[in-house]
Amino acid sequence: MNAIENFPFYKDLSDNERSVYRNTVRERNFSRGETIHRGDCAGLILVLRGRLRVFTVSEEGKEITLYRLTAGETCLLSASCMLSNISFEVFVTAETDCSLLLMPAAAFKELSENSLAVAKFANALMAERFSGAMWVLDQVLNKKFDARLASLLLQEKEYRNSDELKITHEQLAAHLGTVREAVSRMLKYFEEDGLVSLFRGGIRILDEQRLRALAQ
Repeated sequence: MNAIENFPFYKDLSDNERSVYRNTVRERNFSRGETIHRGDCAGLILVLRGRLRVFTVSEEGKEITLYRLTAGETCLLSASCMLSNISFEVFVTAETDCSLLLMPAAAFKELSENSLAVAKFANALMAERFSGAMWVLDQVLNKKFDARLASLLLQEKEYRNSDELKITHEQLAAHLGTVREAVSRMLKYFEEDGLVSLFRGGIRILDEQRLRALAQ
């Protein structure tokens, strides 16, 4: 299959709809740290390679990660200007070098209004992302901070397939919607308890089993 045909609903489009699709969808590459969407309605995004971070920012300027996307996953909120009753801004950045398929918001709107397959895809994806955002909210409101940090460290380990995490305290704080000082204090407690060791620019997981118990 041509990479440009990777959106899941492509096979269900009519010939005319495929023409709209192929005339508008483009493959693009982004470098680590580059901003892909800043509330400006970039359109529908499908990750071909790499990892994206989708987050929102509070009135006080605090970031909190809503979800992250890896190869084969789609971001719908980057086309939120074409969705009814969606009024909050989200931002999308590249956590690693990545390749993406981008469908402009206007083309996505046209297809979703005329194709049952695209409309069903959009509704299912919105429900999935809403569920994920509610999970994040529940974590923030109801889960102890040490458990949330332990869970995030384990997630980072899975992404990197390594016990050595090249990530800053500030980046961890942004994922969790808190301040760097709170992360640094808790990591120091983790280090004193033998769960992790800290080094300049990163963290090394020493006791995964106890971290998992804490995260749960």
